[in-house]
Amino acid sequence: MSRIGKKSITIPGGVEVKVAGSSVSIKGPLGKLDWAVARGVNVAVDQGQVVVSRSSEDRKIRALHGLVRAELNNMILGVTKGYERSLEITGVGYKTQIQGRTMSFNVGYINPVVYQVPAGIDVKVDKQTLINVKGIDKRLVGQVAANLRAIKPPDVYKQKGVRFVGETLRKKEGKTGK
Repeated sequence: MSRIGKKSITIPGGVEVKVAGSSVSIKGPLGKLDWAVARGVNVAVDQGQVVVSRSSEDRKIRALHGLVRAELNNMILGVTKGYERSLEITGVGYKTQIQGRTMSFNVGYINPVVYQVPAGIDVKVDKQTLINVKGIDKRLVGQVAANLRAIKPPDVYKQKGVRFVGETLRKKEGKTGK
């Protein structure tokens, strides 16, 4: 039995969970999220708690049991508190600007790199070098943050580029001239 999958999820106040067939809809103060549950995994709402169960002991269904429970828990946390990832830009002359839903990065390339922010994500830029990515969908917030980091990953020698706040990097030693 999945240790994570068998734990029930307590529904906090102000959150509404609806199960219709193989889809789960969660509505809270920050927004609404939907999730299509895989076959073989059942979701039920019982006395203010979400209970996830599986129909068989098949290997794939056992793997999905804990996943579905974790995703539903992340969705409930997302519609109540939301998720946030922060990135910082390091390097001389490296900066970013935001205009509407478009971000423009000047990170050492000839032309600025343009990035379209997807719907459901709020991006704020502080001091042209700090980026805050906020949203209610944990997967989407993490993916957008990873896409922004991929524009200019940190260099291993000088550590210039876009990185997560608090990320520790291993700095390589350069060539020594003997």
